[in-house]
Amino acid sequence: MDDDLDQALDAVGPRLRALRQQREITLTDLSATTGISISTLSRLESGARRPTLELLLPLARAHGVTLDELVDAPPTGDPRIHLRPITHHGMTMLPLTRRAGGIQAYKIVLAPGDMPGEPEPQTHEGYDWVYVLNGRLRLVLGEHDLVLTPGEAAEFDTRVPHWFGPADDEPVEFLSLFGKQGERLHLRARPKKRPTD
Repeated sequence: MDDDLDQALDAVGPRLRALRQQREITLTDLSATTGISISTLSRLESGARRPTLELLLPLARAHGVTLDELVDAPPTGDPRIHLRPITHHGMTMLPLTRRAGGIQAYKIVLAPGDMPGEPEPQTHEGYDWVYVLNGRLRLVLGEHDLVLTPGEAAEFDTRVPHWFGPADDEPVEFLSLFGKQGERLHLRARPKKRPTD
């Protein structure tokens, strides 16, 4: 049993580093959020410091994960996914994937009062695919200014200046599949059968 505990605690450091890098947060930012010193955070991530409950609780809260997820506790047989909303730049994001790296899935809710009045397009590495569930989504993408309605989707390279927000005074909900390394959504389809001559 002690070997299992040691292995679980040894794996916390790399998991903490992966979570921080996935969220693109610096040690300085995480220190300001949690009140844990930068040197302690660095030593935790490298495995030079043993994690304690007093350190793990604020880190789990800051990363929007449960303590069980942070220490990779064995599954309890409960099939429910416990979503932890993350609020970031006026968006409420519900992560739908539970792994680091690769394509990440989110349900995003934007309320009109949470967004700036004028679009402020941004660029970053990656590729995004969005699908509108409810409401109307305004997507400013390079030279284009589009409004997507429920059932419509768009995909784009996030190195193109882009911004999205509610198209009117109603909230908008959409799914986003995002790959930081530029992964694109791949659909598998059977080729159409050609008519025979």
